[in-house]
Amino acid sequence: MKKYLLNCVLFLLPVMLWDGLFTSRLPAAFQPDVFRSHIPVWLQYAENATRILVFALPLFMPLPISKLHRKAGFKIYLAGLALYFAAWIAQIDYPQSPWSQSLWGFMAPAYTPFIWLAGIALMADSFYCKLPYRWFYYLSVSAVFVVLHCWHTWLVWERVG
Repeated sequence: MKKYLLNCVLFLLPVMLWDGLFTSRLPAAFQPDVFRSHIPVWLQYAENATRILVFALPLFMPLPISKLHRKAGFKIYLAGLALYFAAWIAQIDYPQSPWSQSLWGFMAPAYTPFIWLAGIALMADSFYCKLPYRWFYYLSVSAVFVVLHCWHTWLVWERVG
């Protein structure tokens, strides 16, 4: 049972904690009532379906504790987390800055997850079930999610920016 508790979802916990603690401090455009309004229903469903996959698949990916040769993936993960957190900090602490007001700055919280998700994809090396693991499986699902999330964020930026 213990082996099933040590899975790659542990890498998602800092992100979930961060989002839970700081979402309410983001500017109005990022608050759920504004961010979710006027978004095509099909985009909302597609984004949420891929989000569920991105957050559920790591439950089936054992934590590669014994394989420290996955250092590159861990470094990418940490760099991605740092960039993701920095993107949020820019929006929270400097919402009127030229960066935060620009398309790239506004969308940074939407596209930087691809980096830490890529790190998870590279660190993992198997599934609990008999399916063969390939890093591009998780990375592909993550890429689709990030593209949809960026599209959603771009629509918000177009509306409020």
